[in-house]
Amino acid sequence: MTGAVWRASRAAVKRRRVQTVVIGLVVFCATTTVLLALAVISAARAPFDAAFGEQRGAHVVAAFDPAAASAEQLAATAHRPGVEAAAGPFDQVTVQIPIDWVGSPPGPLTLVGRADPAGPVDRVELLSGRWAAAPGEVVLNSLFGGAADRLLNTPIPIGGGRQLTIVGFATSMSQSAGGWVTPEQATALHPTGRQMLYRFTDAADEQRLASALATATEGLPGEAVVSTQSYLVLKDAFSAGADSYLPLMTVFGVLGLVVSALIVGNVVSGAVVSGYRHIGVLKSIGFTPRQVVTVYLTMVSVPAVAGTVLGTAAGWVAAYPILKSAFSGIVTGTAVIEPAGWLPAATLVSVPLLVVLAALAPASRAHRLPAARAISAGSTPRNGRGLKVQRWLSGTRLPRAVSLGLGQPFARPARTALTMSAIVLGVVTVTMTTGLSSTLTRLVDHTDGHTHVNVQTAHFAGNKVAPKLTPAQTEAMLRAAPGAEQVSTRGLVQVGLVGHNQPAFADFYGGDDIVDSKRLSVVDGRPATGPNEIEAGPSFLRQHGLRVGDKLTLSLDGRQLPVTLVGEESEGNPRAFASNDATRAALTDDPHVVEYDVKLAKGADAEAYRKAVTDADPSLSASVFAPNLAGPIAAVIAFTTIFTVLLSVVASLGVFNTLLLTVRERRRDLGMLKSIGMTPRQVVAMTVTSVAWQGLVSGIIGIPVGVVAHRLISENVVTIVFPEETIDVWNAPLLAGLALAGVAIAVLGALVPARSAARLPIAEVLHNE
Repeated sequence: MTGAVWRASRAAVKRRRVQTVVIGLVVFCATTTVLLALAVISAARAPFDAAFGEQRGAHVVAAFDPAAASAEQLAATAHRPGVEAAAGPFDQVTVQIPIDWVGSPPGPLTLVGRADPAGPVDRVELLSGRWAAAPGEVVLNSLFGGAADRLLNTPIPIGGGRQLTIVGFATSMSQSAGGWVTPEQATALHPTGRQMLYRFTDAADEQRLASALATATEGLPGEAVVSTQSYLVLKDAFSAGADSYLPLMTVFGVLGLVVSALIVGNVVSGAVVSGYRHIGVLKSIGFTPRQVVTVYLTMVSVPAVAGTVLGTAAGWVAAYPILKSAFSGIVTGTAVIEPAGWLPAATLVSVPLLVVLAALAPASRAHRLPAARAISAGSTPRNGRGLKVQRWLSGTRLPRAVSLGLGQPFARPARTALTMSAIVLGVVTVTMTTGLSSTLTRLVDHTDGHTHVNVQTAHFAGNKVAPKLTPAQTEAMLRAAPGAEQVSTRGLVQVGLVGHNQPAFADFYGGDDIVDSKRLSVVDGRPATGPNEIEAGPSFLRQHGLRVGDKLTLSLDGRQLPVTLVGEESEGNPRAFASNDATRAALTDDPHVVEYDVKLAKGADAEAYRKAVTDADPSLSASVFAPNLAGPIAAVIAFTTIFTVLLSVVASLGVFNTLLLTVRERRRDLGMLKSIGMTPRQVVAMTVTSVAWQGLVSGIIGIPVGVVAHRLISENVVTIVFPEETIDVWNAPLLAGLALAGVAIAVLGALVPARSAARLPIAEVLHNE
C-alpha cells in the first residue's frame, strides 16, 4: 500500500502545480532569510573565541613605566594568584613614520621587542615572510598576508635618519603591537615602556579582569601601570558589525517563517476542502484515514524539501558577502569569518519539519471526514455561511458585482483570515523597509541646496602626477576660482593613542566653518569645534572602551596632546575619529591635507569650476559630490529591498492561491451568474473586490506594526546611532501610499484568477455540474 500512497501523492503534486510552486517559493524565501540570520549570529562571537583560544590570546595587555617597575619585578607578577600564564616583560617603544607607508598615512608605530612569535601568551601568527632575527628588521602587524609579499624587504623610515626593513607580516588576536623587532633592536630604540601579557583563570567580565590585574600587580608603585587593554573590548568590537545586522536578519527570518506557515496551512486547507470528493474516493478504494493524511502531507513536503534545498544553497552563497560586509573595518586577526558548518544541515531538517507541522492541522480534516459524506459533498460552502452579510449587502446601492465580491470572503472566514494575515505581514515588511531606506538615506544625505565639489590630492586620489601647489596655495586657488563660496579642508594623519597599542586615523577638518558634505551628524554631545576636542562614531567608542566626556592622549611627531571626546557621531570607522585644524596644529606642523570640500554659490557652473581646478594643478582630482551609499548602508538597503520584494510576491501568491481555490469551488455559481447576464468585466470586478477590501484592512493593520518594527530596528543597530530626525520619516502622503500597499498586494494576486473566472465557458460549467 506504500506504493499506492506514493503514487497518489505524486499525482496530487502534479495536479496542483500552482500550490506546489507557491509552497516551494515561500519555503525558499523563508529558508534563505533564516539561514542568513543564523549565519550572522554564529559568526558574531564564535570565530573570535576560537582564534583567541588557538593563539592563547592575552586577557590583558599591560604597559608599565620602566622607571617605576624593573624587569625583575614585572617577571614576578607572572606567579601571582589568579595568573594562568604570562609573557614578558618586553621592551616597548613608539616610533614616528614620517611618510606614507604600506597603505597608511604618516604616524606612530608601536614596536615591541620579541625574540620569537611563540610563547605561553599571545602566539603571534606569521602570515608572510619570516620573524625578525637581526637589528634593523621589523615584522608588521597586518592582515596583508601573502598579498604583501611584494612589500617584503621594503625599508620604512622611523625618524632620526633611521630605518627598518620589513621582513614579515603577522597578526595578533590580542593586538599587542603594531610591529615586532628583536629585543636588541628594541633596546637600541630607547624603549619608553615595558609590556606584560596576562591570561587569568577568571576573565569573565571587566570587573574580574580588573581585580585579577590588581592582584598580579600588587606591591608595584601606583604609577607603574601606564595602560591596559582588555580582550573583552576587542571581542565586543569584533562582533559589533555583525550585531548591527542581527535585528534586521531576525525580523526577516521570523517574517519568512510565519508567512510560510500561514500560506502552507492555507494551501493544505484549501486542497482538503476542494478535494472532498477525491478524499472520499481514496477512502472508498481502501485508503485508511492515516494514509489519506500522508497523501496530503507528502503533497506539501515535496515542494517544501525542494524549496529548502534551494533556499539553503542561496543562503549559504549569500552568507559570505553579507558577513564580509558585516565585519568590514573590524580587526579580525586570524578569526575565520564564515558561517557555521552545521547551518545547512539544521535548515534542511528544521524547515521541512516546520512546514509539515503547519500542514498537519488542516490535513487532519481529511482524516476525520467520512467517505460517503466526502463523495456526496459539493464544492460550495455549507449553507448559512456569510448569508447574513450577503443579504445586507444586496440591500445597499452598491453595484451587484461589488456587493457579491464584498460578501464572498465571509463564506470561508478561516481562509480569509489566513489570507489577510499574509497580506498584513507583506504590508509590515514594505512599511519597515520603506522606513529603513528613508532613514539610511537621510543619514548620508546632507543636501544644503548647494552644489559641492570634492577635490582630492594626488596621493589620496591615486594620481601619480607631481603636485604643483602646496596645501596653502591649493586652498587659495580653490577660493579664488569662479563660483567658490566656501572651502573646507580634511587632513588625514595616523596618530598614536597613549594606552592603546594600535594607532588611529584622525580626520582634521579646517577651512571655513561649514559642515563637510561627507561628515555625519553628532547624535550625543556636540561637534568637536574647539582645540583639544575630538568626536567619533559608536564603533570607535566600543573598540576603545570610551564614552562622551572621557579623555584620551594623542601622540604624534614626539608630541603628546590630551584631548576630550565631546561628541559621538552617528556612524564611523572603528579606527578613526574626527577633530579640527587647531587640534592638528598642536600635534604636527604638517597639515597632511588629502581632501577639500568646495561649496559653490547658487547658479555656479560646477563643470567649469572642476575644469579650472584641474587646469590649475593637474595632480588634483575634482568631482561633483553625490551622497555615497556604499558599504554596510548600501548592503542593508539592498538586503531589505530584495527580501521585501520576495515576501510581497509570496503574499501575493497566497492571495492568488486563495482565489484560485475559490474560483474552482464556485464554478457552478459563476456559470449561473454569467448565464443570467453577468459580463466578464463584472466577474473580474467581483473577484478583485473580494480581496481588495481585505488588502485595505490589512494595510491599516500592518502599517502601525511596520512603523514600530522600523523604530525598534533603528534603535538597536549597534554600529550606527540614528538621530531622531532620521528615524521620524513618516508623513501623510507616505502613509497613504503604504495604505495602498496591501491593496496592491491583494490585487496583484487576484488578477490572474479573476481573468480565469471571467473566461469560464457557461455551457461547459453547467453541463459538468
